[in-house]
Amino acid sequence: MSHAHVTQAELSRAIRNIPDFPKPGIQFKDITPVLADARLFAGSIELLAGKYQPGDVDSVVGIDARGFIFAAAVALRLKAGFVPVRKKGKLPYQTHEESYDLEYGSNTVAIHTDAVSKGARVLLVDDLLATGGTAAAAVSLIDKLGGKILEISFLIELAALSGRSKLKHHPVRSLIVY
Repeated sequence: MSHAHVTQAELSRAIRNIPDFPKPGIQFKDITPVLADARLFAGSIELLAGKYQPGDVDSVVGIDARGFIFAAAVALRLKAGFVPVRKKGKLPYQTHEESYDLEYGSNTVAIHTDAVSKGARVLLVDDLLATGGTAAAAVSLIDKLGGKILEISFLIELAALSGRSKLKHHPVRSLIVY
């Protein structure tokens, strides 16, 4: 089964829009139809890996929780390590933490202190770029460990929320922009 030639338009058509989830006014982008279709899932991984080939990337960092699905598969595709950035309190070893503001309150993410070695070439992958707070916090954690971010790749970007502006020191690539 060939997964070459999956287009961004095909992925976009497969993503379900769920109005008013999880609360009124939110248009939730449901990626599960992409995951359930082997060809589309494989194609999304190829597109997220982009121009990178095995040997180009040392670590693929994924963000809790849907980002793990894509980042782990990209890491496998690129023969690179996978590093999770998790919600505070979920990682068992020593961590660095970074807090960021949400619409109401704040959130904290963490990374193991030995997860990325100094100078490691890192691809940061997540399913969705919205306000950019989570991704910016992950960037800060990778920077703290001395990782070199090659690119930040998202399956989906919600352009109206301007998350890209929080990531302006790194190349950002989104497969589908709403």
